[in-house]
Amino acid sequence: MSVEMIRLHRLHLPLVRPFRTSFGTEVVRDVILVEAVSSDGVHGWAECSAMSWPGYSHEYADGAIDVITQHLLPTLREVGGDDGPQDVRAAMSVVRGHPMSKSALSTALLDVWLRERALPLATYLGATRDRVDCGVSVGIPTTESIPELLDEVGGYLAAGYRRIKLKIEPGWDAAPLEAVRHAWPEVPLQTDANQSYTRADAAHLAALDEFDLLLHEQPLAEDDWYGHVLISQACRTPICMDESILSVESADSALRFGAASIINIKPGRVGGYLTARDIHDLCWSRSAPVWCGGMLETGIGRAANIALAALPGFTLPGDTSASNRYYEVDVTEPFVLDDGQIAVPTGAGIGVDPIPEVLADLTVWSTEVRVG
Repeated sequence: MSVEMIRLHRLHLPLVRPFRTSFGTEVVRDVILVEAVSSDGVHGWAECSAMSWPGYSHEYADGAIDVITQHLLPTLREVGGDDGPQDVRAAMSVVRGHPMSKSALSTALLDVWLRERALPLATYLGATRDRVDCGVSVGIPTTESIPELLDEVGGYLAAGYRRIKLKIEPGWDAAPLEAVRHAWPEVPLQTDANQSYTRADAAHLAALDEFDLLLHEQPLAEDDWYGHVLISQACRTPICMDESILSVESADSALRFGAASIINIKPGRVGGYLTARDIHDLCWSRSAPVWCGGMLETGIGRAANIALAALPGFTLPGDTSASNRYYEVDVTEPFVLDDGQIAVPTGAGIGVDPIPEVLADLTVWSTEVRVG
């Protein structure tokens, strides 16, 4: 393998507004960027999607640093210089779990590999579009104010976003959905519960069918497969799985069992872009829609997600919002919304690099580890 050095950069990026979900509220994004440096001086970049604490998943930033440096990097010692991305994935498979850490390290290595070959990530993955439709994820207002929610949604629609996703939880669902649907009868609208409901809420969730929703995302706990089958049977609104989907096999199970008919693909959650592509290919073969979820990424993670979202099976707008949805200053040149779409990067690898001055200003900690 040509990579000789791995650098980890920890950044703190203030959000333009607090982002509240059923599992907590973020005000500052705690970001780990992985930089891979080859023997020829080629730099590859990736972003770890783990949060600062284990709320969305069991992974968190401090743990990811330990897993990457102490456990994943040693697995690469036997990977040769001519070995490709598949060999890196196979080498890392000896470490159980920790898909966000694996995704971050493997993507940085993939970025180097692609840049050495002057090949864009989108081309390597099999993209068929040069622009992707963009949706936006709207958190629960910290004041739980319907007028505040409508003002926020109205701003996003005025900016051109093509789909609205509302974060919901018990006690914050019917009223905000009714208000948004009344204000915008035709806007594509969906929900994201982040596992906050139970099987006992089936009738309540079914009552939300009246709002003509695209889907309900992950209403139940990630391990409650049969519960999702019951919710799918109770609701006309299609059920989408997010946190439950960790592999090709789990996506296959979701579709075969009838637990979900739509899959949200997050590369960090499934261990990287190779597995994300494999899940896409499975769903494409089953005519099951997929879309690309987001984790409040900076431009580094956003660039790679946009490349993935350009594959043919991504028929629903994802959470690949413009940079200014979350940050006043992004670590890369900002991604800008144009008529509800974002252009797919065309440069080699992920197609973007951090702006050195911005990276230095936002970095609160860094370290470097030699490979081999």
